[in-house]
Amino acid sequence: MYKAFLIKYAEIAIKGKNRYLFEDALVHNIEYQLENVDGNFTVRKENGRVYVETDGEYDYDETVEALQRVFGIVGICPVVLVEDQGFDQLAADVIAHVDAAYPDKNFTFKVDARRARKNYPMTSMEINAAVGEKILEAFPETKVDVHHPQVMIHVEIRPMINIYSTEIPGPGGMPLGTAGRAMLLLSGGIDSPVAGYMIAKRGVTLEATYFHAPPYTSERAKQKVIDLAKKVAKYSGSIRLRVVNFTDIQLYIYEKCPHEELTIIMRRYMMKIAEHFAKEGKCLGMITGESIGQVASQTMQSLAVTNEVCEMPVYRPLIAMDKQDIVSIAEKIDTYETSILPYEDCCTIFVAKHPVTKPNLNIIKRSERKLDEKIDELMQTAIETTETIILKKKKSCKLACRTFKTFYLLSIPIIR
Repeated sequence: MYKAFLIKYAEIAIKGKNRYLFEDALVHNIEYQLENVDGNFTVRKENGRVYVETDGEYDYDETVEALQRVFGIVGICPVVLVEDQGFDQLAADVIAHVDAAYPDKNFTFKVDARRARKNYPMTSMEINAAVGEKILEAFPETKVDVHHPQVMIHVEIRPMINIYSTEIPGPGGMPLGTAGRAMLLLSGGIDSPVAGYMIAKRGVTLEATYFHAPPYTSERAKQKVIDLAKKVAKYSGSIRLRVVNFTDIQLYIYEKCPHEELTIIMRRYMMKIAEHFAKEGKCLGMITGESIGQVASQTMQSLAVTNEVCEMPVYRPLIAMDKQDIVSIAEKIDTYETSILPYEDCCTIFVAKHPVTKPNLNIIKRSERKLDEKIDELMQTAIETTETIILKKKKSCKLACRTFKTFYLLSIPIIR
């Protein structure tokens, strides 16, 4: 059983004087993800490397799974750390590692040595040749292949010598919390959780807004969205989810506006309300799961009309992705099966048979003028009656229900 993991990162390494901020964020995020893993862990950084060490028993698979949810990590290497006691002991340690890690010795290998500590008496090439010779002597059935080895044995000469031969892929990206905050428009579909995941992967912390339309959408539909937010929160950390009662606004638009324009006009008001909460939460932009041409409201013309009501930037990480590409990511992050549960959301209830695909902004604005009598009042009521749910990776969380000027705090369980 390995007692340490070497954590590799990529983009952080090219940062300048502020590199330490990204490294510190990465260390903090690793500690956060390991909070609920059995075992005692110490996370430290050292000369361009981050180490996760344990001093007792721990669950290896659970630990690796947790580390694979930390953005900024590109490689997770179970590593043997040994003191420098001369080359003979180093060779013995490498042989012991190979013997324990590979019961079947019928493989090709290459030794890759790096001297981060330049005062070591042998060069990297000399270490490669000498260690390789010792391995061949200990295990004659192995063979050297310097071009396409089946096993790459890494030896890094640092204050402690690092020996490892396995690199488990990490998620990549940038450490969470290093790129600001954004508001995710979260529906019960496949796309929006993936969009949130992809933006979080670039270091952005998330808040979310969901538009609920009771009694046309059920409590099960609402719970579905909460479950999706929990799954995204495994990667993104704490999410503040706002559940907006959108029923009265939808019915008013349905009553006053041409039915072929319903979807576009409803989406414009969704963006207005989401932007209100984004500003309240000090977000720097909004996130949607739109992809060009996927549905009538996602044509270039429709997106332009929707964007017109926003003062903030709108980030669309899925904009050029095919549906199957999106589904593949949803399956990877475990949101797909929840997303396809057959519960209606507010975007699928009041849908025209022939929605406009190339809306004209002036015509849409003219239709919206029919709403002037009540729409501001309805929007204010929707904002004031919004329910706020704080989703965290802890055993419990708080649900803050804001109704007019009264706040109610309820304790609800988290499903991990």
